[in-house]
Amino acid sequence: MNETNLQIRLARRPEGAPQPGDFSLVETAPPDMAPGEVLVRHRYLSLDPYMRGRMDDAKSYAAAVGLGEVMQGQSVGQVVASTVPGFAPGDWVLGGQGWQRLSAVPAGGLLKLDPEAAPLTAWLGVLGMPGTTAWVGTTRIAVPRPGETFVVSAASGAVGSVAGQIAKRMGARVVGIAGGPEKCAFVTDTLGFDDGVDHRAEDFPARLAAACPEGIDVYFENVGGAVQHAVWPLLRDFGRVAFCGMVAEYNTRPPAPGPSLMQVVRKRLSLRGFIVMDHPDAFAEWRRTGARWLREGALQYREDVVQGLEKAPDAFLGLLGGKNFGKLIVAID
Repeated sequence: MNETNLQIRLARRPEGAPQPGDFSLVETAPPDMAPGEVLVRHRYLSLDPYMRGRMDDAKSYAAAVGLGEVMQGQSVGQVVASTVPGFAPGDWVLGGQGWQRLSAVPAGGLLKLDPEAAPLTAWLGVLGMPGTTAWVGTTRIAVPRPGETFVVSAASGAVGSVAGQIAKRMGARVVGIAGGPEKCAFVTDTLGFDDGVDHRAEDFPARLAAACPEGIDVYFENVGGAVQHAVWPLLRDFGRVAFCGMVAEYNTRPPAPGPSLMQVVRKRLSLRGFIVMDHPDAFAEWRRTGARWLREGALQYREDVVQGLEKAPDAFLGLLGGKNFGKLIVAID
């Protein structure tokens, strides 16, 4: 094929917060397909906070991106060529890999999509990995009971917005923490949460306490940092915390001091971290459930779409700083 491949590669490892110079834009030849692979032209790329961890050369649940290698991420795209029956040029698929225009992907890693079933970008956000993360964290880890107070940070984001809606359907009173009045209004007016609290307000801890007069039974953690410090004293006896991520601390070297863990003993708290990839069965389960809720108009979501693959690094830096509003997606071409 005559088309070239455009890639964003890791040029150097960040020291603290990533900088534009940590990435390089490279034009190269299209990848060669091996037997059993499918060549995919990416149309939409998902940008997610976990990618920050893969920029470091450190042991984690996901392998680090090597220097000079393509930044990793999932895409929705169209099949260009295939060596595998069942995949034909023009088919829409979820599973293209990397911050790039083209990738050759083993057929077993692709999911064929029906473009009429849901908007294509939804498979990267509300029906994709972020939505599944919210489903696992809420229904399998936190498990709010009717009448309990469920607090979720980054409540207007890809994971938090879905987690709060699921908890609401489970009968909990849901309080969302978000950055700024516009996001807080979205949390209450569009997502239907019972309250929204602005973590940028000077009196944020007092506002959060007022929104949770009986304390917090369940906390869905996406942020860490000052938000976590404000939540901690409000946790009730036998409270539960589901640790999904702590984006406010991803760039902190050394790690910031946390709240006193003596509270875990005194309040008999249950703390559990989780990684959605440990629950592979949940992806199909959530796709079925979430797609049905979308058709019924019972699931709301918002996307923040950036145009052009070359904009991915700046968009990613904005994501780590909370500048996006909704699921962050790059429209590649």
